[in-house]
Amino acid sequence: MQDCISQPLVEAPISGASLNSRNTNQNPFTLSSLTGRRILIVDDDVCLTGLLRQEFEDDRYTVDVAHDGEEALGILQGATRYDLVILDLNLPKLDGIALLERVRPIQPRLRMLVLTARSRVEDKVKALRAGADDCVSKPFSLVELQARVRATLRQDVAQVPDVSTVGDLTLNRELRRVERNGRRIELTPREYAILEFMMRHEGRPVSRATLQEEVWNMQADPSTNIVDVYMKYVRDKVDLPGERKLTHTVRGVGYELRCG
Repeated sequence: MQDCISQPLVEAPISGASLNSRNTNQNPFTLSSLTGRRILIVDDDVCLTGLLRQEFEDDRYTVDVAHDGEEALGILQGATRYDLVILDLNLPKLDGIALLERVRPIQPRLRMLVLTARSRVEDKVKALRAGADDCVSKPFSLVELQARVRATLRQDVAQVPDVSTVGDLTLNRELRRVERNGRRIELTPREYAILEFMMRHEGRPVSRATLQEEVWNMQADPSTNIVDVYMKYVRDKVDLPGERKLTHTVRGVGYELRCG
């Protein structure tokens, strides 16, 4: 592992501290809320992935590793659910940008942090537009990377607002009340769960597989059309004739809730 530490991809630790040393006054968010969070590290540098795996496992994360884009895509399409992906852009077989573009539509809630040696601003902007939540440049400070990971995951535990609005559609979570331009919309519990999830992801395509997992709490099953059936129920209640369309079908992906 000493060879990994000496590589230029990881900057010297702050104040000369050992990479494996642990501050006993760590943020309690790291010690409790993140316990069991699952991370997938995707990089073709075996030494670097080994180092990062050791460090994050010491921080009480569950860590898996992939060394090319195709392997990572296969893992992310499987049954294991991840809270965060840390990926390089210069990946063999399927590069990081392509991986982001393939994964983001099917897992809109998955946090993805890019760790890359590409220094151009254009590359970082392209990664963010493809779906990355954050970008860290190589060489990097391990302490900074750990802080970025905590900050990225912390977004998932932020409080969901009591009221969400998309155009003239309003959903009140406390009252479980849905209205559009003053018109009360009566929804079944399943229809409400679908709409609530879609409103939390306004403007982003949500796949049928994601809805099956999040609303029905079941593993994605492409042989069933249950999502399409219930989405029609929701659409018929939300978008009445003469009203601006808010529910949209995204061909080859699923559905999106947006204005216009």
